[in-house]
Amino acid sequence: MLKRIKNKYFGTDGVRGPINKNTNPEFVLKLGWAAGKVFSENGINSVIIGKDTRISGYLLETAIQSGFISAGIDVKLVGPLPTPAVAHLANSFKNTAGVVISASHNSYKDNGIKFFDNKGKKLSKELELQIEALVDQKIDVVNVEELGKASRISDAGGRYVEFCKKSLVKNEDFSGLKLVLDVANGAAYDVAPKVFKELGADLTVISNNPNGLNINENCGSTNIEFLKKAVAECEADFGLALDGDGDRLIFIGKDLNEIDGDQILYLLAKEKFQHNIYLGTKGVVGTLMSNQGLVDALNEIDIELVRSDVGDRNVFEKLEELGWELGGEQSGHIICLDSAITGDAIIASIKLLDAIDFSYETFKEKIKDFKKYPQILRNIKTSDPDKILKNKKFNDLRKKCENEIKDIGRINVRKSGTESLLRIMVESNDSSTTKLISNKLADLAIDLS
Repeated sequence: MLKRIKNKYFGTDGVRGPINKNTNPEFVLKLGWAAGKVFSENGINSVIIGKDTRISGYLLETAIQSGFISAGIDVKLVGPLPTPAVAHLANSFKNTAGVVISASHNSYKDNGIKFFDNKGKKLSKELELQIEALVDQKIDVVNVEELGKASRISDAGGRYVEFCKKSLVKNEDFSGLKLVLDVANGAAYDVAPKVFKELGADLTVISNNPNGLNINENCGSTNIEFLKKAVAECEADFGLALDGDGDRLIFIGKDLNEIDGDQILYLLAKEKFQHNIYLGTKGVVGTLMSNQGLVDALNEIDIELVRSDVGDRNVFEKLEELGWELGGEQSGHIICLDSAITGDAIIASIKLLDAIDFSYETFKEKIKDFKKYPQILRNIKTSDPDKILKNKKFNDLRKKCENEIKDIGRINVRKSGTESLLRIMVESNDSSTTKLISNKLADLAIDLS
């Protein structure tokens, strides 16, 4: 086993960055070849490649496809498809890995590469390091007769639609449910509406005309104002916003209030453990960003919450370690291992709606005991987050602030694994204290950036 050292290229969710820098076609070609060599050594002989709708996907799809073929790996193309769909397909085909060309919630100027192994799981750190060890080497093309071949899976979207529909358990369908679905002009623009329509929902779809440049632009899970307006105009029961690659979601109710990942996780945990016979520890996995109110509310119904580091892969690894099935992030990554092998926004949406029998009033009743702590997350744009994290003045202020709220709250400061940002989270049971400390830390971070 390789020593666990810091990754050179891989972040918290694959490789990501500006198309003319971190994810240029030359690098992606070599990345495909390196991944192909490592996959081949681990008994994987083919790879499914999906993508979201950003314009650079065409360029990177060709580049990484060439890399895999040069390493002797067969390629199966599926076109625009959500990240969890590719993970599902990789798990369905024998000796087949998955690749998604996407920068998730980032703008069209970025792109990235996400990898899944032949079980549909994100790559281990060890495999990532093996790939990184080869990326900077000269490409060694296999013998001509050993080159990989490329083909297309024509029914990939249909397979995934049927897979998602199976997660509806309590109810026969969504008849009588009025929904607005924002697909962020992203990877789920085609399959997500099919799922909810085939389940019988009265559906209005927005942000579903991708042009390569409008993915996540003032829409989707990172900007729900457009969705709120549509829910009000349609007098819908709920609004659902996906991100660009379809693995995270934000709900809003008919009162236009946001329902975040913490609330979704609370309700799903409550439904899972209070109404089913379950042997073993009643537990779910959150992250360092999960609101303390979630911990308190789950404790009241004898459900344990264990925190992992931020990132859905970390949530998944902690779930595997503990042998649990349910976990998620405040940002809307929800993992339901009883139905899917990775975070899946469509499946999480179905499970939530199924759990509350479609009623927003029922939803409010079921989460009435979940009282959020005042929490502020500030994202500081900086070219060098580590410079701030290592600064003595900043760390002295941080320690002073932590001592001030040690009995009533907490502080978490980290650099983003997907963007050039420093994320500062402050949480306490007093809103004025939370705001004051958040402003102090953010102001100094801005001065230092």
